Amino acid sequence: MTTALEIEHLKSQIEQLVRAGDTRELRKIRDRLKSAVDRQRLSVRAAKYADDPVPWVHDRLGQVVWSKQRQILESVRDHRRTAVRSGHGVGKSHTASLAACWWLDTHPPGTAFVVTTAPTGAQVRAILWRYIRRNHKRAQLAGRVNQTEWLIDEELVAFGRKPADHDESAFQGIHARYVLVIIDEACGIPEQLWVAADALTTNVDCRILAIGNPDNPASHFRKVCTPGSGWNTLGISAFDSPNLTGEQVPEDVALALVGREWVEEKAREWGEDNPLYRAKVLGEFSPDSPNQVVRTSDVAACRLVPDGPHPEDMLTPVELGVDVGGGGDETVVRERRGLKAGREWRKHTDRPEEIAPLVLKAIKASGATAVKVDSIGVGFGVIGELRNMANRGLHHAAIRAVNVGSAASRPDKFLNLRAEIWWEIGRGHSEARTWDLSGMDNADTTVAQLLEPRWDADPKGRIRVEPKDEIKKRLGRSPDNADALLLAFYAAGRTRVRWL
Repeated sequence: MTTALEIEHLKSQIEQLVRAGDTRELRKIRDRLKSAVDRQRLSVRAAKYADDPVPWVHDRLGQVVWSKQRQILESVRDHRRTAVRSGHGVGKSHTASLAACWWLDTHPPGTAFVVTTAPTGAQVRAILWRYIRRNHKRAQLAGRVNQTEWLIDEELVAFGRKPADHDESAFQGIHARYVLVIIDEACGIPEQLWVAADALTTNVDCRILAIGNPDNPASHFRKVCTPGSGWNTLGISAFDSPNLTGEQVPEDVALALVGREWVEEKAREWGEDNPLYRAKVLGEFSPDSPNQVVRTSDVAACRLVPDGPHPEDMLTPVELGVDVGGGGDETVVRERRGLKAGREWRKHTDRPEEIAPLVLKAIKASGATAVKVDSIGVGFGVIGELRNMANRGLHHAAIRAVNVGSAASRPDKFLNLRAEIWWEIGRGHSEARTWDLSGMDNADTTVAQLLEPRWDADPKGRIRVEPKDEIKKRLGRSPDNADALLLAFYAAGRTRVRWL
């Protein structure tokens, strides 16, 4: 029975049941009528909007898409595989959600399916599917949507999933003519899952949309964004935002996008040559530099949010690192809990009588058992204040002085202790992926600073790391947050990765 004839037949049945007063059967037939009407409307929309995603967004959602969003939606329409490297705050996940909703609302019932994935289950639920749920509700699209699934007539038509990283069969069993796979936060997706996604989209009517910040030059996402990869590649910079180009958009759209103030702030804070600036502002990959102490690709891997909690025995010891401000620099206190970098406390001061109470506050908040303090200059006075506090019973943490200008524990390999700490802890933990930097306070600033120092070899062949004063002279800012992080993970005489 065609949908139109089915609708007329169901209406006739409803009239008969109303006359008969059969309320139980009436509810069933009304549900069937609603389903039939939804299918009829979807067929009409399929004929009208299947090749026009931008008008669909306007007519169905009452939203306006700006120029780069239009390019993405039209690329999904026209190309089997689309890769979008995107800066921060340009609406990348919202655009992907528009593509998902348009796809299901404009293809005949039973012929279309959408699969989404992201580096973690939390990202699947909280980012892309949050937008999908909003769009579904706003346009009253067919079926029902829960946290990570979309069902029409109790048939599953879309889901979001974070499979095991090495599961190439993760998406098997999905068969439809029109399959759309969305890879969100694409830098964090391992190559095996790209293989699984590709296996779903083998026919001419299927599509893949990969979108994310280009923050890991060692990722498979970078490969597909490279010319000649066979993907249609697009880039979105913060400078493409209507707030910076002057493109006319509704006020609510402008308020949701990155603005000039943030871009200028990050240029000052990170520097325009910093890999984090290039990724989050320009939407561009930065290759790992051969003389970079801590490499971009290694830190990016350490920032991925692990699924599930850490075992309790991996969250100890709880310790603090203190980089003491001097000459106008900021004093920074960083917490580490086992392998995990945690909270941060900051204050613009170089006075020991002001810094010590800040550290005491951090000790009490964290329960830290040890505090490592840069003892050069003002730090010596801070150490004295903290030890006096311990003598008065105000805390029970061990206070350890660290002179980064002193000799390394391996003087044949490192120029000084600073070089050893940066190399063995900064480079070592990030390279070995033993750091968890996923949830730390002030993460972007700290990571930007971690990526700055350069290294070379001195005449004796020892590793020499760019001194703090030279970094400050070169960049106009000091890597205080990064130094505090490294001190938090430092144990006197045992800088090598194996000590954790």
